[in-house]
Amino acid sequence: MPHDERIDSLARAAAQGDRAALDALLVAVRPEVLRLCARFLPNREDAEEACQDTLLALARGITRFEGRSAFRTWLHRLTANRARSTYRVLRRRWLLEADGVPLPDRPDPRRTSVVAGTRLDLLDAFDAVRPDLAEVVALRDVLGLSYPEIATLLDVPEGTVKSRLHLARRQVRQRLGDDPR
Repeated sequence: MPHDERIDSLARAAAQGDRAALDALLVAVRPEVLRLCARFLPNREDAEEACQDTLLALARGITRFEGRSAFRTWLHRLTANRARSTYRVLRRRWLLEADGVPLPDRPDPRRTSVVAGTRLDLLDAFDAVRPDLAEVVALRDVLGLSYPEIATLLDVPEGTVKSRLHLARRQVRQRLGDDPR
């Protein structure tokens, strides 16, 4: 059985309460979840933490998978949301550990790679826009889902996805200082 079909079969069985299928599903999707988390979080340990959080959320929420979208699409949404949530938790923890010293607007270039700094800026920008807008831009621009996949996943028309994406990109660009307006 091809890999995607096997994953879908395991997801359907796990959603029906099959514990062995859930265990096999978690093992099968872990590498992909870690890879997706690493697209959001520049630090390997942070991506690992987000991956574990995503797998735990998957185990707890698999019964809510209804099969309206492909399992992989559902997994990508869950992963994007958990990675963004992990970032917020880590940022708050850092702020508390820093005894209230505010986090600089830009990462320190002496300690952070350009790619990592850009991802941190992007996550901060996501937090500055409405959650429904941040979710659409994360699913499309970070995880690469298609418009139809996002529309099915969010249960909205494709035109709504496109308009949210347009608005989200504009707001994110403004937040990042890349928008001339």
